[in-house]
Amino acid sequence: MPDASLFEQLAAGETMPIAAEPVTIVIFGGAGDLAHRKLLPALYNLSVDGLLPPRTAIVAVGRKAMTDDEYRAFAKDGTSQFSRRPLDEQTWQTFAASLFFVNATIDDERGLAPLGARLDIVEHERGLPGNLIYYLAVPPSLFGPTVEQLKRSRFVPSKAWSRLIVEKPIGHDLASAKAINDEIAAVFEEPQIYRIDHYLGKETVQNILVLRFANSIFEPLFNQKYVDHVQITVAEAEGVGTRAGYYDEAGALRDMVQNHMLQLLAMTAMEPPHSLDADVIRDEKLEVLRSLRPLAGDAIDRCTVRAQYANGFDNGTPVPGYLAESGVKPNSRTDTYTALQIGIDNWRWAGVPFFLRTGKRLPKRASEISVHLKSVPPILFNGDPSQPLDPNILTIRIQPDEGFALGITSKVPGPRVHVYPVKMDFHYGTTFGGSSPEAYERLLLDVMAGDATLFMRRDSVEAAWRFVMPILDRWAEQTRDPLPTYPAGSWGPKEADRLIEATGRQWRPL
Repeated sequence: MPDASLFEQLAAGETMPIAAEPVTIVIFGGAGDLAHRKLLPALYNLSVDGLLPPRTAIVAVGRKAMTDDEYRAFAKDGTSQFSRRPLDEQTWQTFAASLFFVNATIDDERGLAPLGARLDIVEHERGLPGNLIYYLAVPPSLFGPTVEQLKRSRFVPSKAWSRLIVEKPIGHDLASAKAINDEIAAVFEEPQIYRIDHYLGKETVQNILVLRFANSIFEPLFNQKYVDHVQITVAEAEGVGTRAGYYDEAGALRDMVQNHMLQLLAMTAMEPPHSLDADVIRDEKLEVLRSLRPLAGDAIDRCTVRAQYANGFDNGTPVPGYLAESGVKPNSRTDTYTALQIGIDNWRWAGVPFFLRTGKRLPKRASEISVHLKSVPPILFNGDPSQPLDPNILTIRIQPDEGFALGITSKVPGPRVHVYPVKMDFHYGTTFGGSSPEAYERLLLDVMAGDATLFMRRDSVEAAWRFVMPILDRWAEQTRDPLPTYPAGSWGPKEADRLIEATGRQWRPL
């Protein structure tokens, strides 16, 4: 284990550090879409930046028979299409030599024997010490069977250290999340398990902690004395596309709110940690989730909105409504949009509403957190009730234009006193140049270094499910009234506007 977390090393002024120990990364589902689009391009970029440990091997496991050369061609195709930087042929050849493929299965007792034999050869040839990372890029229903087969085949415990990466979703509800966690915990210890949420690997999400706790002008403002409310928006311009089979069983609340958005809320609202140790930070985030005011009965109807997109336009092109999408049940009541008003019952945030909204087929792709400070008193420059001053807003842009901005009021030059809102704006690309590392690059590097700061712990996953379950249960009971709809290409249903306007506030334009 490292002496300090990556956050501690970064706080000391270091750039993205190299995980020192060589490792073998085994990707179950290594010939799938996730590996093609995300994992292999991320590993290639880490190699380009000199951040992969020396002699690292990447062994993909799949049911389809494939040679190493065929797999390297598959990886090259994905990297060419989805890497954040152009593929360099010389660098690629070096990286490709670390890629291997094994045809194996978890269906029978000896199904992983080919993997064991191949690992012995690869580790011997590359001089690897036996450190192993297992990445389960497979459906959640296969998490349990895969780790059980690893145990049965004596892959765990390994001769050195081993770690497990699992993708969200962790379950379909609280009961299934607990069941999956139990299955994994029967084989791996909690410190070995890395539940990955790619949102937490985004540079701007990581910067939330730095923004709050490395700047004395901000942290004193993050409380009920100065903050009027907080808005968190995750907008997607695309529809369900090829994910209809999964999405129709999930919906926006399960797919986005239960994991991504509640994690963003927790990072925004958490207390200052006493250190940058991974579990100290995760403890503080857990306290926020445990402090969420439970919603029940009529409160769910007042504080939540769900809707589906109807036919409309995407940049002027007609697009179908959700019920007309291929793979969607004709009578589906799945939410493609949801908005919530959430309260946090602790001393810091008592009385401050947090408004969350997310949806598909909105006008553009954008994710941001906006902290709305309280208005100045209606005196002096704010004395005209017909022209109230805009409140100060701190905006953290997560994607696509990463950065943050602070809205302030300033005097317009001239002999008269005339004030006008202006914005102090910071853009990552302008200041630092180049492209920021992709989320999977940072997260994979963290696993190699043994830093779990940006990963969800079991108790956090289950606390988030515990909060959303009453909402899901309430919605499941409501089968008579038709779901609200919103035209594709709009900012959501009028019910969401009424939700926030009932408190005297409005959604911030993106």
